[in-house]
Amino acid sequence: MKIVKHFTNVLFLAFVAGLLWLSSCKHDIPIVIPIDPVIPIDTTDITDTTDITDTVEINPDPCDPDSVYFETDILPMLISNCAMSGCHDDASHEDGVILTSYSKVMNTADVEPFDLNDSKLYEAITETDSDDKMPPPPNTPLSSDQVALIAKWIMQGALNITCNANFDSCDVSNVTYSGTVAPILQNFCVGCHSGSAPSGGILLNQYNGVAAVALSGQLVGSITGASGFAKMPPAGGSLSSCNIEKITKWVTDGAPNN
Repeated sequence: MKIVKHFTNVLFLAFVAGLLWLSSCKHDIPIVIPIDPVIPIDTTDITDTTDITDTVEINPDPCDPDSVYFETDILPMLISNCAMSGCHDDASHEDGVILTSYSKVMNTADVEPFDLNDSKLYEAITETDSDDKMPPPPNTPLSSDQVALIAKWIMQGALNITCNANFDSCDVSNVTYSGTVAPILQNFCVGCHSGSAPSGGILLNQYNGVAAVALSGQLVGSITGASGFAKMPPAGGSLSSCNIEKITKWVTDGAPNN
């Protein structure tokens, strides 16, 4: 019995000693410092147009009437009036200038963002000398509104941005020829369909010519890419769904000269 009692005392003392040893130990808890994710910063100088790509800065918001959008406002105008066979399309590339995409415009047409004086594209469309003016005679020159739009685009930084043209429902409550249809055709179609030798013999720079193709079904068939019709515009993307809806509404109303 004495042996058992002695052994028990030894175990108890060992247990107490162990507790005292544990309480004297310091266990440092490692501190984890969160590291913020590295966010890449685009340091590309906007004035450096070397190897500019056609990547579009997507803007999901509705279109801002004070902003100029290259794909919808500028490119169709250039393709219709300048990027034609024998001029500045991919095959002809007159003077090394190609105006069929954003990257080609920026890399070949000497566009200087925020600077009209050093932008040869702007110089060409405002030139008064018939030997240097673009589009060259007898082609129809750009309107003052078109020239102003290109100037505004350059002064906004010559950006390749887009917007959500279908953010709101398309308003077709007050569609007219002079206020709605003619401006759309001016930007997208008149460059090819005007002058002494209009493409396909179709004139779209005057009401009578527009009304003729509208009432025949050719206008809507072409802009919607319907079967049996040549898609128009042939390059640079289709008209926006809202523009198509507006023209279709005008045609459905009888293509009035209003």
